[in-house]
Amino acid sequence: MVGLGNPGRQYEATRHNVGFEVVDRLAARWGVPWQNSRFEALVAQRGSGPEKVFLAKPLTYMNHSGRAVAALCRYYRLRPEEQLLVVCDDFQLPLGRLRFRSSGSAGGQKGLADVLLHLGTQQVPRLRIGVGPLPPEEDPAQFVLARFASGEREAAETMLDLAAEAVQDWLEHGMQYCMNRYNGLRPLEESSPDAPLQDQPEDSAE
Repeated sequence: MVGLGNPGRQYEATRHNVGFEVVDRLAARWGVPWQNSRFEALVAQRGSGPEKVFLAKPLTYMNHSGRAVAALCRYYRLRPEEQLLVVCDDFQLPLGRLRFRSSGSAGGQKGLADVLLHLGTQQVPRLRIGVGPLPPEEDPAQFVLARFASGEREAAETMLDLAAEAVQDWLEHGMQYCMNRYNGLRPLEESSPDAPLQDQPEDSAE
């Protein structure tokens, strides 16, 4: 599971770094430490043998995430279409919304686009995390590099906790389960988490 973001204190808690925040939550839940690797990424490992699971945070900055992800996939001999999940922000999705996809274009998310480019395929599972909506006439780059407003942070925490649970569900139950379970769910509104959910069309832009 790879969370996308930008390294450095100046980028902590920004909208663009929600991917980092999700995998940080999982590392804390599992009690696994982050370690430097030779692949321009921090890596945390849970388990061993065939049950081994890796969390990763590329240190290449968002727009060059694919370099680290491709190197990790080659080294660990991973099949991206089956054994990789990329977690990233999406300002076209409203705050609180999650969207799983098993494949497709990057929809303008530059970090995801670089991952697809370096892996040479669009068959890469991904979880998009809503950080929008983008205010009218605001520069998208400035918007995603900003922190959540004070009134949004509680909602963001709720969303990120749910996203961490969703990633665990992907690991345990697979993509179809997660698409049915989470796509279209509105956790910040009145909604039953066990009710059938209608999926949403691809693809959002960033």
